[in-house]
Amino acid sequence: MKILFVIATISEIQKEKFTFGDVLITGVGMLNTAIVLTKKLSEEKYDLVINLGIAGSFKESIKIGDVVEVFEEKISEIGYEDKNEFAEFADFSLKTVFRNNSHTDLKQVKSITVNTVHGNEKSIKNIVRRLNPDIENMEGAAVFKVCEIFNISCIQIRAISNFVEKRNKENWNIPLAIKNLNVEVEKIISNL
Repeated sequence: MKILFVIATISEIQKEKFTFGDVLITGVGMLNTAIVLTKKLSEEKYDLVINLGIAGSFKESIKIGDVVEVFEEKISEIGYEDKNEFAEFADFSLKTVFRNNSHTDLKQVKSITVNTVHGNEKSIKNIVRRLNPDIENMEGAAVFKVCEIFNISCIQIRAISNFVEKRNKENWNIPLAIKNLNVEVEKIISNL
């Protein structure tokens, strides 16, 4: 089985552990990810894409250091403002939700892909009211969409580095999230 690991930044993995497949570093965000992954999949064929990275949790039940599998990903910002409300393009054939079957024993979560991570109490309340996500990240929907177009199986694994709250980096634990992410990915690879 030929596997491609897709990661936004090199700091999110312990690269020496990824000898079982190819590693693609895309850069942060949907645009970078879509372009770099599309180019790679146009040049080379893979059986499975595994998207890895860190994420923020909206739920107290999903704690810092937890590793989760995203089964539903939504692009949170495609729509329009109607006075004081945000509305989605329900009348258009624009797919903004991606659902995936479970591939691991990890907790299954709903995620949103964002261009701007939430750090303002008002915007956090609004997104929770509107979409009620479990976590947020900046690349997942792009990976799911590109893999859908190329008809390639895809798994998205995220480790929680912080809670989505008024921005406070002192509460973050990126090293713990990365350590746990790498441990879980090794388990997933050994079960393939």
